[in-house]
Amino acid sequence: MNRNTKIAIAAPLLLVIAAVGFIWPKHDSGPAPSAASQNMPQAEKVARGAYLAKAADCMACHTTRDGAAYAGGRALQTPFGSVVSPNITPDKETGIGNWSADDFWNALHNGKAKDGRLLYPAFPYTNYTAMTRDDSDAMYAYFQTIAPVKQASRPHELRFPYNQQALLAVWRALYFKPAVYTPDASKSAEWNRGAYLVQGPGHCIACHSERNALGASDKGLSGGLIPVLGWYAPSLTSDREAGLGDWEIKDITDLLKTGISQRATVFGPMAEVVRESLQHLSDEDARAMAVYLKSLPNEAGTREPYEPSKEPEAKAFLAAGQEIYRKQCMDCHGEKGEGIAPHYPPLAGNRALTMDEAVNPIRIVLNGGFAPGTAGNPRPYGMPPFSHSLNDVEVAQVVSYLRASWGNNAPPVDSTTVNRYRNVPLE
Repeated sequence: MNRNTKIAIAAPLLLVIAAVGFIWPKHDSGPAPSAASQNMPQAEKVARGAYLAKAADCMACHTTRDGAAYAGGRALQTPFGSVVSPNITPDKETGIGNWSADDFWNALHNGKAKDGRLLYPAFPYTNYTAMTRDDSDAMYAYFQTIAPVKQASRPHELRFPYNQQALLAVWRALYFKPAVYTPDASKSAEWNRGAYLVQGPGHCIACHSERNALGASDKGLSGGLIPVLGWYAPSLTSDREAGLGDWEIKDITDLLKTGISQRATVFGPMAEVVRESLQHLSDEDARAMAVYLKSLPNEAGTREPYEPSKEPEAKAFLAAGQEIYRKQCMDCHGEKGEGIAPHYPPLAGNRALTMDEAVNPIRIVLNGGFAPGTAGNPRPYGMPPFSHSLNDVEVAQVVSYLRASWGNNAPPVDSTTVNRYRNVPLE
């Protein structure tokens, strides 16, 4: 049964359930802020909120390209239609200028607007719910200080029945339970800080998690395809993918803060996350995230070895890929795929090449690979795109060669798979 069939079956059933009773409390003022938060000087609270807004990457969704900061309007494509981000500047007519700190908390923690309307989980309140009331109030204080922009929020463009609040209420009953992060007393303060950042403001699960037919995540960091963006967010709990159990803390911290390390380089959507959000973390917070991510339980890191075909056609296919590599790639990545870390990533033993999902290397060959420009890597090296010079078969050949060389052991890809991603938008 494919994804669309599951959705078609599940949606009417959920509407029936919703019709039986649609009861949801309109407002929840939440807990009172702590004494420390109430006594914090306003300038310090605003600065704290600005920092948290970066950590939560609010700008990425609430600002259009060349648009006013936080004025909304960016359409987030989903399998159910487009969710359009709202204006969160303090304009009193079109933004959140008339919101109270309680209203803001209610949005982050409970996923409800000031008027009680249920918010769609494209706004990751399913993760932000872990944030403390003090952090919510600091963010509120910051957003009340930015320049107000009079720009009405556009309506979402969701297909029926996904545009129905009753269906959303049932979705929430099934998949969402508000809960502030509870520290694990058996772990260090640093580990708990990292867990809080990853699970809450960082909302890493939003990408690095498999989703079911109704868009709910599996609550883990086991990896998932981001279908609309056309990238695969690898598992952070498997050494077959992007598990960090055998990494040094410094290498993880470097990757989060700069986008490059001796072990890997970030590309695609993760490059934007590093540029706009993670590079602005303090060294202590970046290290705390690294400590937590390194500690995650590691799934089995091995699989059945792939046995390459000995058919002449298969050998010729890889030989053609080798020739393309020799002409186009070898000068930077080396004759044996050794690379020159961190600027020219090694390809030998590179887990990004050998994952079951080959979409990321396909996209990088087609569209180029560009590490983010960050304070720690202000002049990043980039890989040019080859979509204009290599056809689908040639891209499949060179990616298949990379997946099968220098100790890499993964099945080949075909031109049909390449073609599927050739015209996927870059944003």
